[in-house]
Amino acid sequence: MSVDYVSIGKRIQAKRKSQNKTQEALAEAIEVTVGYISQIERGITKVNLETMSNIAEILECDITDFLGGSTKNTDTYLSDDMNLIFKKLNATNKKNIFEISEVLLKNQ
Repeated sequence: MSVDYVSIGKRIQAKRKSQNKTQEALAEAIEVTVGYISQIERGITKVNLETMSNIAEILECDITDFLGGSTKNTDTYLSDDMNLIFKKLNATNKKNIFEISEVLLKNQ
């Protein structure tokens, strides 16, 4: 089973930003470097459960908020991330993504 650390990092980053917290503040709170937080958020570093738990505690959320659908062989892989991206698109781009998806479905 492969874990998608990029998705986990993006979820951590989104949660942190939604609370208007900086990487510096998060790093200081869990006693790590800012560079380490940056690497986690970009999926460069494989964050361990203890660190992820500390991050969840500081961001006042459940660790499962970061983990859900993060294994590449689950049916929900990337669904949450795609939904977040789709919500941010303008109407024209949403229509484009929908049309591309229809073509992909037709050709599978």
